[in-house]
Amino acid sequence: MKAIVQDTYGPADVLRLRDVDRPTIGDGDVLVQVRAAGVDPGVWIFMTGRPYLARLASGLRRPRVPVRGRDLAGVVTAVGARVTRFRPGDEVYGTSLRGSYAEFTSTPERRLARKPANLSFAQAAAVPVSGMTALRAVRDSGEVRPGHRVLVIGASGGVGSHAVQIAKAYGATVTGVCAPARADVVRALGADDVLDYTREEIDRDGPVYDVVIDTGGDRPFSLLRRALTPRGTLALVGGAYTKGPLLSGYDRQMVRAPLLSLFVGQRLRSVSAMERTEDLDTLRELIEAGALTPAVDRSYPLAEAAHAIRHLREGHPAGKVVVTI
Repeated sequence: MKAIVQDTYGPADVLRLRDVDRPTIGDGDVLVQVRAAGVDPGVWIFMTGRPYLARLASGLRRPRVPVRGRDLAGVVTAVGARVTRFRPGDEVYGTSLRGSYAEFTSTPERRLARKPANLSFAQAAAVPVSGMTALRAVRDSGEVRPGHRVLVIGASGGVGSHAVQIAKAYGATVTGVCAPARADVVRALGADDVLDYTREEIDRDGPVYDVVIDTGGDRPFSLLRRALTPRGTLALVGGAYTKGPLLSGYDRQMVRAPLLSLFVGQRLRSVSAMERTEDLDTLRELIEAGALTPAVDRSYPLAEAAHAIRHLREGHPAGKVVVTI
């Protein structure tokens, strides 16, 4: 089968389209013919091997798993002996730690769910990592309820575009922070108000937000906290591009947040995706109910996966970037 692989860490130039062996499956695994795969900052981190601490999981000298990609949507072609929820022919979406920029991938049953019936494969592939991260930020960390005022920083990005819609579905009044060129996109997602970050700061209206979800990573704690009510919640979303060899300033903020939260009235929480079937099912319910629609900025064929990653890194996409297979 064809796959996007890398033999060493580095920029997108290290990626190659190659013929590799089709993956095998264990008793609890599912073999999926991949139809589309999402692109997120985690792909860039594992491609470059930066921050270096990431290499503890991905391989010290070279990637332990050479195939890139994590999000996926596709069709089940085979299942292991202990798999009970899927059978060949089922349309699924989810994640794979064995790489999804390939014609086939294998993944444990628990990382998959039934694909939303009203989405294309490309749309479905845009959801898993960003959608589950946004769901955790809104539902679990933010504990958003009807009547809450929620601020989403980076509202036009992958996680932010999901967070705006999920917060609205949970009954919140939502303000999105984005570039002026993306204001119409964020309003179309359902935001009640939009802040132009080039002209207005997030504490413009004082401490009025019950929940601030920061996907941008370039604002200090002091500013973020000034926008919160005295008992409000700050949810810091992981996935920012590192600027340091070990930890970026944003990564350090994510480490500091739960510690500082012990000494202040506001709740400061770090958020990352926990990839669970239950969350994929919740997202599918929101999507099929019309409360959540993934925003796809651009799609690229498998052979142009390197261009897709560059666009994510440099093009400031509105929503998600997707690779189609």
